[in-house]
Amino acid sequence: MKTGTSVQVLKTVIGNPVTRKVLSGMSKYCEIDKKNRLEVALELYVGERKDACTFCKLAEKPLASVLRKGAKSFGVTEEEMKKTFKNPYWRKGLSCVIKGIADFGVRKPFVPGAPFQVVWDVTYACNLRCQHCYAQAGKARAGELTNEEALVVVDKLAAMGIPVLALSGGEPLVRPDIFDITRRAADNGMYVSIATNGTLVTKEKARQMKAAGVSYLQISVDGADAETHDNFRGIPGAFDRTIRGVKNAVAEGFFVSIATTATKKNLAQIPKIIDLCDSLGVNWFMVYNFVPTGRGKFIVENDLSPQEREDLLVMMYNKLKETNVEILTTAPQYARIALQNCRQGGPIVVPTHFSNPEVNGSLFNLTEFIGGCGAGRFYMAIRANGDVEPCVFFPLKVGNVRTDDLGDIWKNSKVFEDLRDKDILQDSCGSCDYRYHCGGCRARAYGYFGDYKAPDPGCINNVARYNEMIKDIEEKPS
Repeated sequence: MKTGTSVQVLKTVIGNPVTRKVLSGMSKYCEIDKKNRLEVALELYVGERKDACTFCKLAEKPLASVLRKGAKSFGVTEEEMKKTFKNPYWRKGLSCVIKGIADFGVRKPFVPGAPFQVVWDVTYACNLRCQHCYAQAGKARAGELTNEEALVVVDKLAAMGIPVLALSGGEPLVRPDIFDITRRAADNGMYVSIATNGTLVTKEKARQMKAAGVSYLQISVDGADAETHDNFRGIPGAFDRTIRGVKNAVAEGFFVSIATTATKKNLAQIPKIIDLCDSLGVNWFMVYNFVPTGRGKFIVENDLSPQEREDLLVMMYNKLKETNVEILTTAPQYARIALQNCRQGGPIVVPTHFSNPEVNGSLFNLTEFIGGCGAGRFYMAIRANGDVEPCVFFPLKVGNVRTDDLGDIWKNSKVFEDLRDKDILQDSCGSCDYRYHCGGCRARAYGYFGDYKAPDPGCINNVARYNEMIKDIEEKPS
């Protein structure tokens, strides 16, 4: 099937108004079966559930018909599809996709019916003092959600059908009731992740996390040696404790990602950090964009130049062929780097925040639907006090869990709607041929220019705006 045909079939078969109306009716939360009706219907369809309420059972037949047509358009057999969706997290993801089509249609880039991932800063207490901390963490603050409130939030996220809940901070492991939260989320069928500095991940703590439903650990390592890492993290001895934490996490069988914020101070060490990841046996290496927010506002001179970022992303892409570790980044320009390589005869790999999928020709056109900055589109953030924001690096409040309906925020927020429209971006970000695959980091645009539609000054195509920005920074009185 030709490249554009699959997408057209998707729009015609599933994205038409009649089918969208049917899917919308099936996308409600079922009070009897305690799940999104689409999820229940999927469980019936793939044989993971034997019984359900009458309405959920009625939803199975039209859903199965839609799935068969969708699978056929992409050359996938029904049995292959059923095998994939035996996995509960894939079912949740598919439910988000189907609900997204019902709510928003087949649009470019695609918007799911609920965030694929919610990142939640559960506390701002922390045992380190990191230079670039977006949360300016140190001590817990007044107004952080109580245990009872936190569990209510988990239930609300479950009702939305969120596949992945990532708990961050601060340092989540210093929150006394953290395992109440993780257990509640896991029992509600969510894939639970914790972002930690790793210093508290003893063998016993790793076992506790596993028992409490945690599946994924993201551990921050900002240098290949103690001097560099400890300087970033503000506490002597942090590196050695973190590496022990990584080893304990790997030994306990977690899916482990090492995360590094790229700056001028550690840029030269990133290849060595990748090698360290390989030697430690972790699954992913994730490079985070530096964003001038929180304490990061005070060290903007350490941000990479557009050329430094370009060279870094090219190195990372080439390193994919040499290591057992999946190499990912929050810098959306990574997708452009990959696509430019593909046009020169390389493999068709299209990096996203979550994976580096290789796609065949018939699916290539779908990459415009899934790529680019996911703030307010694939994920959203919750602050420790319940404020809802596009992402944790993007301090723009769009609501609060104590007073607002999360589903309504996702569906109707003007800020989120703007972030989903890549055609309203300014300068090169709005005119670039790769804007649907990339579109620039909206948190960086907001952090540097106070305008989330502004260009990302970290891209090689925005050098002129970067130079203007640097000039303004240098001319400001200290």
